[in-house]
Amino acid sequence: MSILFSGDFHANSRGEIQIITKDALLKTYGREKYDKIKYHIILGDGGFLWQNNYVNDLRNFQILSRRPFPILCVLGNHEPIYGLKDIPQTDIGLGETVYQINKEPVTAYLKRGKVYTIDGIKFLVLGGALSIDKAYRTPNKTWWELEYWTEPEKRELFKLLESENEFDAVISHTGPFNLLRFLFRGNSSFLQKFPDEVSYLNEKVHNRIQFREWLFGHWHRDGWYFDEESLHRYQYLYETTMILDKIDSTLVLYK
Repeated sequence: MSILFSGDFHANSRGEIQIITKDALLKTYGREKYDKIKYHIILGDGGFLWQNNYVNDLRNFQILSRRPFPILCVLGNHEPIYGLKDIPQTDIGLGETVYQINKEPVTAYLKRGKVYTIDGIKFLVLGGALSIDKAYRTPNKTWWELEYWTEPEKRELFKLLESENEFDAVISHTGPFNLLRFLFRGNSSFLQKFPDEVSYLNEKVHNRIQFREWLFGHWHRDGWYFDEESLHRYQYLYETTMILDKIDSTLVLYK
């Protein structure tokens, strides 16, 4: 079995659903690879549950329900779930509970700072980011306070990493800071103008753990980087998808 990854969804506000429909995935990967997909992970900004967006959410869920696998979302920054209370926490067999927001298809947000084993692959889940669109209007402001990690969350994360620091993969919304410097190497002033403390947090995590893959979204770009010295591979997604499989002890990515 395998896991499908895609970038920001934004409740399909920009037509993002067109690359993750059943027909689109069959065209991209073929029947054999499609039939092996067990989960779909959105790398932040799922954008579900916006106020007054019920009809669009319902339409999106109807389209996505034609596929046979659950949807798991990394917490991004454009996430109305940050402003809601009493979201059900459900155990769906991944090692930690999730915030389940829909039944058909099963759609849930993964908690940041937690470890999940999904289809035999051990993930460290991070999340959050600076809302750049908000910052353009009012520098360093956010849509919701919880876009940034709370101090208790940070303490719990680093306490976890004291005893558990080896993972198959890391999934987050934005990337670690040094990877963003690579991503914006032609426009370094951008990162100086809009400093994102979540990327700095991710960098601290990065320097304390062992992993093979790091996947993130947020930047509305598609690409990858491989560090030959550390053997770390980084993938950032938006208009493309990827399938991650674990064959014996090797992680294999299909585009």
